[in-house]
Amino acid sequence: MNFQRTWLFGQFELTRLFATKRGWLAIAAFFLVWLMVLRYPIYNAVPFISSYEFSDIVGQVAGTVGLSALISWPEAELAMFWLIGLFTFPMFTVFVTADQTVEDRNRGTLRFLTMRSTRLEILLGRFAGQVMILASLIALVTVATLAMMLYRDASLLASALPKSVAIWGKLLLTCLPFIALMSLLNLITNSARMSIVFSILFFTIVASVISYLGVQYPMLDWLNYLIPGHQVTELTGWRNTPASAYLLPACQTLVLLGIGHVLLKGRDL
Repeated sequence: MNFQRTWLFGQFELTRLFATKRGWLAIAAFFLVWLMVLRYPIYNAVPFISSYEFSDIVGQVAGTVGLSALISWPEAELAMFWLIGLFTFPMFTVFVTADQTVEDRNRGTLRFLTMRSTRLEILLGRFAGQVMILASLIALVTVATLAMMLYRDASLLASALPKSVAIWGKLLLTCLPFIALMSLLNLITNSARMSIVFSILFFTIVASVISYLGVQYPMLDWLNYLIPGHQVTELTGWRNTPASAYLLPACQTLVLLGIGHVLLKGRDL
């Protein structure tokens, strides 16, 4: 595998987003949504987190998701961003990364690319490009949240910087298997729209069936680890996070990319 060619495919994904009208429209929509999130729940994070209602909610679900540690954060804006981002960015990833190889395959471009590079280079290059896009978008929102918090209290900079970097890294790690899943679905479906539809069906029907089987037959509980995002609740409380919560998304990503490579090798382009 040639890493230079793989890197070029990753750069192409960045160019397709940041240098085209369609890409800028997607970025504009993303920032409009997060502008509303920043303006209301995150901007009002301090009074909300310190309110009795939030404390009551935390008291009811703390044993399940470990939210109690977040109440003590002086960086309330980061705590709110962490909670919102952890449950929204993975689903957002599904829509952003829906077109990795499927449209090129339909146009015949993918067949042309295989004349000068391997299929593994194309798969990993497109995946790496989507990772860089998500990393950039998460970083921009994290910086905006940090700036909003520093505007309220600049003395929190020293403690907020490492938490901001950790939030960025954890959010990106959580999104990796979702990107890999869309890479796989691009090889099964015939359009980016159908990839999104298949992902929705997977997270509703298939995930529900797997969860039901895990409850009815405890010996099959391990099947839940096949679902991307299964470890999200273990990350929520921040403290005492098991190592499996970090290893699981990495393993899921490798498995999904491995399956995608096998399918791509055997598929007629």
